[in-house]
Amino acid sequence: MTQDPSHLRIKISLYINYFVFAILLNSVGIVILKSQNIYGVDEVAASTLELFKDLPIAIVSFLVASFLPRIGYKKAMLIGLLTVALACVVMYFGNSFWTAKLLFACVGASFALIKISVYAMIGIVTEGEKEHNSLMSNIEGFFMFGIALAYFLFPAFNSESHPDAWLNVYWLLAGLSLASFAFLWTADFKEDQNLPGVDLNEDFKQMFLLMTKLLVAVFVMSAFLFVMVEQGIMTWLPTFNDRVLNLSFEQATMMSSILAISLGIGRFLAGYLAKFFSWFWILLCCIILTMLVLVFILPQAINAAPVEVNSFSDIPIMGYIFPMIGLFIAPIYPLLNSAVLSALPKKVHSSMAGLIIIFSAIGGSLGSRMIGILFKEVGGDTAFYYTLIPMGLLLVTLIILYKLTSKQKQSENAVT
Repeated sequence: MTQDPSHLRIKISLYINYFVFAILLNSVGIVILKSQNIYGVDEVAASTLELFKDLPIAIVSFLVASFLPRIGYKKAMLIGLLTVALACVVMYFGNSFWTAKLLFACVGASFALIKISVYAMIGIVTEGEKEHNSLMSNIEGFFMFGIALAYFLFPAFNSESHPDAWLNVYWLLAGLSLASFAFLWTADFKEDQNLPGVDLNEDFKQMFLLMTKLLVAVFVMSAFLFVMVEQGIMTWLPTFNDRVLNLSFEQATMMSSILAISLGIGRFLAGYLAKFFSWFWILLCCIILTMLVLVFILPQAINAAPVEVNSFSDIPIMGYIFPMIGLFIAPIYPLLNSAVLSALPKKVHSSMAGLIIIFSAIGGSLGSRMIGILFKEVGGDTAFYYTLIPMGLLLVTLIILYKLTSKQKQSENAVT
């Protein structure tokens, strides 16, 4: 089957927009570390940056998800890109903890528009569950490489002799946002491809009715639990590298890129494997392997932590291996999302994407907050062990979700 040229242009646009927001959104862990070192806030106060990022994501998703098709996906993404470009400029001139809060509030609100649009458009430009699984995993994988770039961008602008030099990165980020804005502006989005409901009241009603479905309820719990783990580890890994492995800011940040790169590779591999294997067996293996890494590899990384690190060669091999947990975490989120979205009618994808983002944002905020409190109360060498609790619960919800999706497919086949 030949590729629709307009669909190809749309897919490229989705990749670029997601890439730009990956850098902005997931710099929160870096800014949390900077806030502690420069603005003098403690771990718990610094962890509120995750809340300022995630709460707007949840609020905006709730308010606009059901009727975003009426606004238009292209227009929504353009608004998001312009907003974050302005927020980056404000962060540069503000240079304070409160402007960091404002930055992530703008990034979070704008990302809600971007992510709902991307998830809904994936359903429009793909055919069938396997193609949906593959594109979802590939776009999420590209997102992770954007995160990896952030871990190199910030250290590149850092200077020990000029404490404010790191803020210059926000001029580059503003420029990237505007460049993405320009590409999207020229992309040929056919707004009549969108799938509006009957009216706004019906749109909201449809979103709430989705939550009453057992399949959706189990799924949002699964997404909530997973994002608690992913964001908890990703956000606090730079601080873990700094406090537990005794790395400098540049080393702690660059070493965190291993997690992002492994997440990106893992999601691309998941996109490939999803063409041949059931999403359930892929995810079952991934969850079990993630738990094994936390039980066996993490303590070895902690015990091997050096007293003084002068170069990357001084970092023990386990310091490099532990962040590769991302290879196993990576496939979980996109394949969970794709499994549920592909099981639902396309007309409810925008509303379903809103629910995904709302519960993911809440899970991410709570996960980061929980790890921040644990870092302060029990220490960074113990905090990550507690992620085994949501991982164990996720294993249970995954099995239930698989049974529900299988049952729904059987009923649909019986009807046809």
